[in-house]
Amino acid sequence: MEHLLFYRKRQAAFQEELAVLTRRYNAISTARFAVALVFMALGYYCFQSAEITSLVLGMAACALVFFVLMHYHGKVVQGKKRARTILDINLDELAFLSGRQTPFEDGAEFRDITHPYSHDLDIFGSRSLYHSLNRTQSFKGKGKLAEYLSGNASPEEVIFRREAVKELAAMNGLRQEIMAIGKMNKDSKANYDRLINWSRRQEVTFNAAQRIIAIALPVLLFLFVALRLLTGNGLYTNIAECIFGANLVFLLGFLKPVKRETADTFDIHSIIQGYGQSIRELENTEFTSQKLKTLQRILVDGDNRASSAFLKLSVLFARLDSIFNAFGAIVFNGLFLFHFHVLYALLEWKKRHAQDIVRWLDAIAEFEALSSLANFSYNNPGYVFPELNDERIIRFDNLAHPLMKGEGRVSNNVALAQSFMILTGSNMSGKSTFLRSLGINMVLGGAGAPVCASSANIHPMQVLVSMRLSDSLSDNESYFFAEVKRLRFIMERLADGPGFVLLDEILRGTNSEDKRTGSIKVIEKMVALKAVGAIATHDIEVCNIAGQYPGKLSNHCFESQIADNELYFDYRLREGICRNKSATFLMEKMGVINR
Repeated sequence: MEHLLFYRKRQAAFQEELAVLTRRYNAISTARFAVALVFMALGYYCFQSAEITSLVLGMAACALVFFVLMHYHGKVVQGKKRARTILDINLDELAFLSGRQTPFEDGAEFRDITHPYSHDLDIFGSRSLYHSLNRTQSFKGKGKLAEYLSGNASPEEVIFRREAVKELAAMNGLRQEIMAIGKMNKDSKANYDRLINWSRRQEVTFNAAQRIIAIALPVLLFLFVALRLLTGNGLYTNIAECIFGANLVFLLGFLKPVKRETADTFDIHSIIQGYGQSIRELENTEFTSQKLKTLQRILVDGDNRASSAFLKLSVLFARLDSIFNAFGAIVFNGLFLFHFHVLYALLEWKKRHAQDIVRWLDAIAEFEALSSLANFSYNNPGYVFPELNDERIIRFDNLAHPLMKGEGRVSNNVALAQSFMILTGSNMSGKSTFLRSLGINMVLGGAGAPVCASSANIHPMQVLVSMRLSDSLSDNESYFFAEVKRLRFIMERLADGPGFVLLDEILRGTNSEDKRTGSIKVIEKMVALKAVGAIATHDIEVCNIAGQYPGKLSNHCFESQIADNELYFDYRLREGICRNKSATFLMEKMGVINR
């Protein structure tokens, strides 16, 4: 398939690029070592030969060559890191698509058993929907994708996202480039919080006299050094030395604000540089969808670009961090008052851009969330983007669970036109999987992603599910009481607006007659509240209520078949009520009861 071929081609291409860069890295390392040896040899002969001038020039040439090699060495190191990262991205995709592993973060931190559907539908955690979709790298990006899969977007927003996802699905190179930048820089909540804390801290102020002194002292220092070289007068040396000391004393008065500014930002300049590089990719790409254009406008305001601002901030942080190098700090501050000027530039940056940081990072986060959905769309070319309606109509043709392997899953047609389905079938017949397929595809469609179906038409609405509950010992709460609370929650939410409801074998904590009566009344309440969805039950007498609500209630089932003394399930949705007694057959076959 096309997407597998793409990943394999990228794998081969970046394996070759990595090999080339590795050979180049080794060659430059060897050359640097050779130049260093020549430099030391020339230094040795300087003390043995009268031709000092030519030897010194040779040493200077060696130093120049060494620094040029250092520069290219740094570029090759970054190139190797990028090639290795993009290679890993494509290997991860191939491993995921083959079913060997899911090498992505699973969003376990977003699990919430009180959420209307995420716990019941396995949205977060190991082998969850988030686990399969997630390609985000930034802290905020992870949260934005979780928000997409947890919230109820307006139909207009769903359309905006859908168009953005379609556009990004065709931009594999861009998506992988930004993902690689994120993987190389390893963002985290701690780093994000440190940056935000820094941006909100009140800055130090400088008066005009301090700024004049900070410029005048280094200028005077170099003036007297020049006079010393021109005149040979030692007095100028003494004055220059005094100014050098005065520079250091002057800077001592600003050590506290320097340390204060680096308290939350030490060693995060590479993360900020990553932000800048990611934003630059987005700024330089031409988009057509409204959503992506809107995000781009947040990052580009005329000639002011968020990428330039972040890259400058990265440089300023790196320079300010150099104050912890004692020897360099003494030399550079004695000569130039280096860290005073860096501090001043940093605080000027904060005055101008601090209020923009959150919205810039939010824009990156939203792009990453959309990119994850786009990657999902690209990996599943057979999935479709559902049409939208506002008439409480839900229709899926060839609906299946998106996390099940294509060759092993069974698809079904579903049509709920302002109606509720009563679903019967024995255990293992596929009822719960079918309900989860419905729910998870409604979540995907409501997030702006494609769904696992050949065609679909949905009304984006709140999804409300009661499928997986447990006793809450810490709250001294029984399973039955927890289920009743959940049902009350669903009823309250339905009173606020239309909802898509999935209920699986409710009221399991009570006797059969009470359960039947309660189930019937719940279904009647669903009809009264105009809910769309399905309820699974083993009690076929509950199905009799469907005749009282023609067009609003329907009976469907999953049947089992017994052939050659074996039990088979075809997982096909049928109209009507389940009649087979597979439990009795299975217990007889396994010797639990007598025939």
